[in-house]
Amino acid sequence: MTEPPQTAEPTPGPGDPAAGALATGGPAPGEPPAAVPTPQTPAAVRRRASLAGAVVSALLVIAIVFGSRLLRDFDSALLPYAVATVFLAFGVAYRYTVWVSAPGARRLFKQGRRSFFSAANFRRAPTALPKMIATYLGFQKFLGARSHARWAAHQLVFWGCLLAAAITFPLTWGWFTFTSSTGSGPGYEMRIWGFKVLGFDSLGFFGWIMFHGLDIAAVLVIAGASYFLWRRMKDRGAITGQRFAYDLMPLICLVVISVTGLLLTFSSIFLHGGGYEFLAVLHMVSVVFTLIYIPFGKFFHIVQRPAAVGMQLFKYTSRRKDEEVLTCRRCHEPIDTAPYVENLQGTMRDLDLRFDTWAEYCPRCKRVLRGNAYLDHVKKGFK
Repeated sequence: MTEPPQTAEPTPGPGDPAAGALATGGPAPGEPPAAVPTPQTPAAVRRRASLAGAVVSALLVIAIVFGSRLLRDFDSALLPYAVATVFLAFGVAYRYTVWVSAPGARRLFKQGRRSFFSAANFRRAPTALPKMIATYLGFQKFLGARSHARWAAHQLVFWGCLLAAAITFPLTWGWFTFTSSTGSGPGYEMRIWGFKVLGFDSLGFFGWIMFHGLDIAAVLVIAGASYFLWRRMKDRGAITGQRFAYDLMPLICLVVISVTGLLLTFSSIFLHGGGYEFLAVLHMVSVVFTLIYIPFGKFFHIVQRPAAVGMQLFKYTSRRKDEEVLTCRRCHEPIDTAPYVENLQGTMRDLDLRFDTWAEYCPRCKRVLRGNAYLDHVKKGFK
């Protein structure tokens, strides 16, 4: 967008009440404060979140029992992993419920859900939803605008973790089983919920891929996580704002899980099982800790991100409907479609921020107006 000159419209002067409202964050002059929904009490939110967590955990336990054919296919050696996934399900449901209970997130979630399941949107733009899922969730193109290296590293971590989860979770729950079709190999059968899906030769290329999928995932994760660790030790901007538990701990957990997983393979192939038991325990501890950590740390954005797809779809479809495009009240440059700006204003009213009118200004004009208000109403007191 071409930046307009600052003289497009006169800025509020010292006696202009609009400037005082902007400086204090209050509503625009002449506009009554909007009604704010009654906030939910923290106790009520916690009770509902606990109930949601308990229901999701119970459903997962039931799915494990029946998916493993009443535990006939369940490997007791993987019990700690299965218990950790139940805690993971409880934590994700609990925190997601708390997150959605916040006014801003609730509006985002409702609008996104409405756009996601809208038949009108599908008829108007049938390829929009697959496109949003592929570009926003799968390939995260928005990260490429920040840095191509960060985008590439994030892709390595994302696809490595996705591959590991797709293999580990069903095996942990007893949904997938691999059995020898001949008793001594090398033929194997993969079964899902007891039904044979395919047979393969464990000594062939496909068999190698099947049995070393977690090793491939570990290599991808190590490459991506190592870049982010290097960046957090070298980049001044990252160093300034980083926190150990929030920024470094997730990367360290990923590296420890991946390295110990590779060492298990190394031990079984080259060391004839030497140190395997210790590595297995270390690997199990790191995986269980990370699974329990996911709902309460930085990894929670994995769960939050899909909710934003609906909002991106809402923006995309509203622009395609030839909706009225609002212009900045000061420089008259286009801002966004009216439905999107109204949704933003509604979120501000829900949060009782009391400056929802200023969503009708472009970012540059908001900075100019706020700077002028500061000079006229704050800085002059030091003269």
